[in-house]
Amino acid sequence: MRTITEDELRSCFVNCSKGDAKRLNLPKDFAETPWDDLDFLGWRDPKAPDRAYLVTETGDRLTGIALRFASAPGKARGFNSTSLCSFCHTVHTGGGVALMGARRSGEAGKQGNTVGQYLCADLACSLYVRGKKQTLLGDAHDDGIPVEDKVSRVRTNLDAFVASVLA
Repeated sequence: MRTITEDELRSCFVNCSKGDAKRLNLPKDFAETPWDDLDFLGWRDPKAPDRAYLVTETGDRLTGIALRFASAPGKARGFNSTSLCSFCHTVHTGGGVALMGARRSGEAGKQGNTVGQYLCADLACSLYVRGKKQTLLGDAHDDGIPVEDKVSRVRTNLDAFVASVLA
């Protein structure tokens, strides 16, 4: 993903008001973001634990999506259970995966229509598939798929989710 500025980030959201986008809290480490390792920028709001945000490049423009946790992150399941992220297929224990909902853009969103996905609770899918970050399971559930194919899978699943929010 290319480097983006705070102004670009705040102006690209498609499913929240301009005021909401202006007030959203940026990631704590926004200045140190590893852009070359990201397929999308995803973060949890440090001041509102039930909110998260995702920004990606779609075609030649940025698209930002405001998310809400539909299930309480970290409390939904016990440590012995495992869950799978819909984007990157990383397996997590406990609350490492959470159901997140996004209001659809446009008139559908104004009517309350939403789209949901089970995603890595920390939205670090790009780092998991590149081996830059590991779950508590480590490589125990490594599926042997080449990194390039994993990245392509994240991108395909991400693009489908963005399209469903925009539809």
